[in-house]
Amino acid sequence: MRIGLSVHYRIVPAVQRVESVSNGLSYIVLSGRWFNITVLNMYAPSKEKSDDSKDSFYEYLEQVFDHFPKYHKKILLKDFNVKLGREDIFKPSIGNESLHRDNNDNGVRIVNPAKSKNLVVKSMMFSQRNIHKYTWTSPDGKTHSQVDHILINRRW
Repeated sequence: MRIGLSVHYRIVPAVQRVESVSNGLSYIVLSGRWFNITVLNMYAPSKEKSDDSKDSFYEYLEQVFDHFPKYHKKILLKDFNVKLGREDIFKPSIGNESLHRDNNDNGVRIVNPAKSKNLVVKSMMFSQRNIHKYTWTSPDGKTHSQVDHILINRRW
């Protein structure tokens, strides 16, 4: 599945580069006033996929992430297919506003690299009612989950 980004017509002049890197990863580089902004958009493998495919996806994500200059403001967004919990060890990176109690395996796969890259999960830093935390609802409407997240440099 190829993924992409929609760009509002007012920021089209700021677009420096757009690239679909792989089936689950694309990015856009925008020129800003004092620094460039890189937005990585992704669709990570779900929990049903093999560990090898998940490992290779996250390794490739780190390679693409490291490809951009340090001074870029980097934002990772979209469907990580992860459940991030409220474990104390991860609170500095993910906050305390998760819909879930515990991380799943994919959650650990994104939190550890996020910590090493000095990223925080901003989508879980703000207090809101649980109904507003859902990013996925099952077809029967009974199961809800928070699998879409926004990660950004801790500096910003």
